[in-house]
Amino acid sequence: QVQLVESGGGLVQAGGSLRLSCVASGRTFSSYAVGWFRQAPGKEREFVSAITWSDGTYYADSVKGRFFISRDNAKNMMYLQMNRLNPEDTAVYYCAVTSRYYPGGGYARPPSYDYWGQGTQVIVSS
Repeated sequence: QVQLVESGGGLVQAGGSLRLSCVASGRTFSSYAVGWFRQAPGKEREFVSAITWSDGTYYADSVKGRFFISRDNAKNMMYLQMNRLNPEDTAVYYCAVTSRYYPGGGYARPPSYDYWGQGTQVIVSS
């Protein structure tokens, strides 16, 4: 079992920045790929970003160049730095981990992940 807890969400004005954090416990973190997803009211959960055990990174087109994912295996932490936020980024953000390897676009699919956090709310005001 892996437990994930997100933090860092909040209310920010358009154009601002936030850094989300996710701490993992229960298993060795370094062998997992880590993903961030988000879900806005009335919408499906969508992929935001992922980072593999070898530090390969993936981003949704909507956040590329604005969001940056990173991890600190020594601290069992992962981060999502979000810059130039806009109201369309408003959502509950979730971190997730998987021990499986997915070539291609597999890390962008929610069913690819084994464990999920409870989410942290991000609200971007215009």
